[in-house]
Amino acid sequence: MSATDTLQATLPTTPSSGIRMLARFGFAAKGLVYGLMGLLALLAATGQQNGKTTDKREAVQTLQDLPGGPVLLGLIAFGLLGYIVWRLVQAFRDTEDKGSGAKGIARRVGYAASGLIYASLAWYAAQLAMSTASNSDSNTRQTLTGKVLSWPGGEWLIMLVGLATIGVGLYQIYRAYSGTFHKNVKSSDIPADQQTKVYRLGQVGYTARGIVLGITGYFFVQAGLQSRAAAIGDTEQAFDLLASMGPVVLGIVALGLIAYGLYMLVQAKYPVLKKV
Repeated sequence: MSATDTLQATLPTTPSSGIRMLARFGFAAKGLVYGLMGLLALLAATGQQNGKTTDKREAVQTLQDLPGGPVLLGLIAFGLLGYIVWRLVQAFRDTEDKGSGAKGIARRVGYAASGLIYASLAWYAAQLAMSTASNSDSNTRQTLTGKVLSWPGGEWLIMLVGLATIGVGLYQIYRAYSGTFHKNVKSSDIPADQQTKVYRLGQVGYTARGIVLGITGYFFVQAGLQSRAAAIGDTEQAFDLLASMGPVVLGIVALGLIAYGLYMLVQAKYPVLKKV
């Protein structure tokens, strides 16, 4: 037996209670953020006074003025930190058995990137909880894009990011209707009579998330093609584009994001966590 095999044999085959708790907090926090984005967009689509199209940061910011807002924000920050830890565990411990081939490494890098994307949001939620957040970085994405566009071949790099984001969006839609997602639901502890409902909820959620990611990627591609940082967009701009197609279109996607948020909450209660 090799040293690697010996080391793997000594590792636990099921998630530790600490990692499991962090993952569940992470799913719950992510679900709350997406649920808030979807709810605010749905209110906007139906013409309600408090409705607005937002990105993740603005959705989280809406909690600041609620009773117990700092506590909620602190919990979200902690939860997102747990999500980051779980994604890194997936990547470095290969809990999904993706292997060390080129395809497997790419998937594992994707897990790590998926977690790290939420690092800035976790930090922002923590700053809001401590009332130390500022809006000085509201145009950070455009500023960074402008710097990249000034590099040799920067337009191609921005377009590559856009195409990758579109690819992730298409994968979300593929995941919604692939057998793998259905197997995950069936292998969970969700009561058998509720599994079909949860599966449909996840399908709607992943589809809506894929649409929003696809539009966001399109903005990146346009920024690269036009060599114009102002063309960049995030979730808020994606919602605005959907709103320009009519309130029904925006409302449907908003409901989809609420469904995704609810599915994340279900996953928090009945997580499918493989070996660590």
